[in-house]
Amino acid sequence: MERQTAKLLDGKALAEKIYHQLTVVITESQPKIGRPPGLAVLMVGDNPASAAYVGNKEKACAKVGIASFGKHFPTNTSLGELEDVIAALNHDPRVDGILVQLPLPKHLDAVTLLHQIHPDKDADGLHPVNLGRLVRGEAGLRSCTPAGVMRLLAEYKIPLAGKQAVVVGRSILVGKPMALMLLEADATVTIAHSRSHNLKAITQNADILIAAAGLPGLITADMVKPGAVVVDVGMNRVTDANGKSRLVGDVHLEATAGVAEFLTPVPGGVGPMTVAMLLQNTVSSYLRATKA
Repeated sequence: MERQTAKLLDGKALAEKIYHQLTVVITESQPKIGRPPGLAVLMVGDNPASAAYVGNKEKACAKVGIASFGKHFPTNTSLGELEDVIAALNHDPRVDGILVQLPLPKHLDAVTLLHQIHPDKDADGLHPVNLGRLVRGEAGLRSCTPAGVMRLLAEYKIPLAGKQAVVVGRSILVGKPMALMLLEADATVTIAHSRSHNLKAITQNADILIAAAGLPGLITADMVKPGAVVVDVGMNRVTDANGKSRLVGDVHLEATAGVAEFLTPVPGGVGPMTVAMLLQNTVSSYLRATKA
């Protein structure tokens, strides 16, 4: 009997559900607090992909009632100028979340800027203090993409305790915090990457396989354990022979759909969840700051 196609984990639908929940929270809280939550997204230069991402984030903010304090800077903006802007936003009572849109122009150091953001306004969840809180299992703002993956797995009631989880990718943005969150959920976690020897043997053992290496088509159907849950974090733009570009993940979607039990599409899987968690982090900061 031919195996059924994997069930898709619909991040777009779940993101809409989260937006509705956040809208309710903001509508109820704003009269008591006297202002809406505020998010400042800082973009430097004119990278078209970054501009599209920032636009999506600002539209999502408008949808739920978060005020945008975004700023767009020319490519030649200095590190000192951006540090001054972040310092002002740290002290601005209207702003609950600050995000520096990556990538930055080559003359700017992203890590230096990230360190300038107050940990309680770190909407991306990437400040060393928040990563330290994650390592220690303490409450804090969580990195948006892995937090979105965890929320997606929870929505579909996918059990994690005791399961073999493999994370392919070791970035500070996704791979490392993803592994820590799975560990926190009592999964047994292996971190692999593009240089791991015999990657196929590692991934074939995974009940939960998270592909986050940023390499198009890295994970093929023969690398997936039958009945596994496959989460594709990859967002790679590829151009075909006719010059048409499209977004693809790190997983061969069509072939893997005949092996896995659950699978995230690209686009429409993890991407919308990343934006939803950014808004969730901003609202969490808003509620915490106004209770203090």
